[in-house]
Amino acid sequence: MKVLLISANTYNRPYPVYPLGLDYVAGAVDGRHTVEISDINTLAEGRMLESKLADFRPDLIGISLRNVDTSDSTDPQGFLDVYKALGARIRAVTRAPVVLGGSAFTLFPEVFLEAMGAEYGILGEGERIALLIEALERGDDPAALAGVIGPAGNRKTPAPWSGPCRRRIGRVDDPDAHAAYYLRQGGMLNIQSKRGCRFRCIYCTYPYIEGRRIRLFPPAQVAETARCLQEAGARYLFMADATFNTDIDHSLAVARAMTAAGVSIPWGAFFAPMRHPPDYFRQMAAAGLTHVEFGTESLSAPVLSAYGKPFSPSEAFAAHRSAVDAGLHTAHYFLLGGPGETPDTVEETLAGAEKLANTAALFFFCGMRIYPHTPLAALAQKEGVISAEADLLTPVFYPNHRVDLNKLALRLKEAGRRRPNWIVGAGGEQTAAVLQRLYRRGRIGPLWEKLIPPSAKG
Repeated sequence: MKVLLISANTYNRPYPVYPLGLDYVAGAVDGRHTVEISDINTLAEGRMLESKLADFRPDLIGISLRNVDTSDSTDPQGFLDVYKALGARIRAVTRAPVVLGGSAFTLFPEVFLEAMGAEYGILGEGERIALLIEALERGDDPAALAGVIGPAGNRKTPAPWSGPCRRRIGRVDDPDAHAAYYLRQGGMLNIQSKRGCRFRCIYCTYPYIEGRRIRLFPPAQVAETARCLQEAGARYLFMADATFNTDIDHSLAVARAMTAAGVSIPWGAFFAPMRHPPDYFRQMAAAGLTHVEFGTESLSAPVLSAYGKPFSPSEAFAAHRSAVDAGLHTAHYFLLGGPGETPDTVEETLAGAEKLANTAALFFFCGMRIYPHTPLAALAQKEGVISAEADLLTPVFYPNHRVDLNKLALRLKEAGRRRPNWIVGAGGEQTAAVLQRLYRRGRIGPLWEKLIPPSAKG
């Protein structure tokens, strides 16, 4: 069987994100089958997608849907119409069965299945495509499998994937390969050290998509993948875990294994600013870590509690100091206006943000998007904000009547004129344009530290 896997994501703000999941989907398919990966970012010109379909003539097409929308309360943009148009283009060329997957599909499976005219969809982790292919070969209905859904419904919520997670690394040094696009856009490729998240952040979909049980990848395996990507041309790696330091000991073991494997390119990760061993970030820096992105969200204790965060303001400040003292570029993400937020807690967070010395960038997001299968959705139903049948595909934000989000966003933008390292959202078109210029000059990595004049950090 010939299987074509397509990454449908074209949203590149502030920078494009490599479709890591498809590498694992490709690695799950038995070697008896021929698997190729195509990326809409590299098939965007003319009728290249149609040419690919006509030339390869796949027997099965898998499409990864990463983003539902931009999650931006000031200018929410959904991608349903984009995906629907993609489905129509594919159907105009081939009648091969289409299988949908990815995080966006997992959250809204029935909507995307109908809109794109697909035969099947996979909920959660995409390795289940191997079971789906086996069912097709036997003549069985794949929709009878847990985690696979068909047009007639028959939905069974799957347990987290318990089979092997094998990543197929293609020729990233091939200028015609889809990885080359991302190497030109900052030299960044992604890597994963575990799946699942035991944290209970009120807004987060990771526990539903990957499960709450953490499944740790062997550190030596992670390091070997990193070394292979480095040798193939990657110049920067980003750990795509929900939170890299969920398991402190494992994250340290991964860092040590990368050093032992000879990984010398810089890398970054997303961290919770919680309690660490005193030399934690120094060990990380010694292993090549250069960028720390903290999901801080608030510096008010009542709000952190309401958000379900696993740390306190004092722990956040301590983690920040530790990362800065280790010489790392440090950013914080704040999510204002969710449950428990008041004008006083907003002031507490903004005053605390002023004290985060030597921060490369602080990103402020106003408004908390309600996604299905999250504690926030359950809370919103309990409070009568949404009904059990609410259409959450159209962005719905938690209505905090004590905080005017529009006024808050304007205030933050005004503050950003005096504090260049205060950025509302992901920075918009202006930030994306700056990054593109830097990438054309050969710069690598996320580069948010380059957006801020050195004299403005503090």
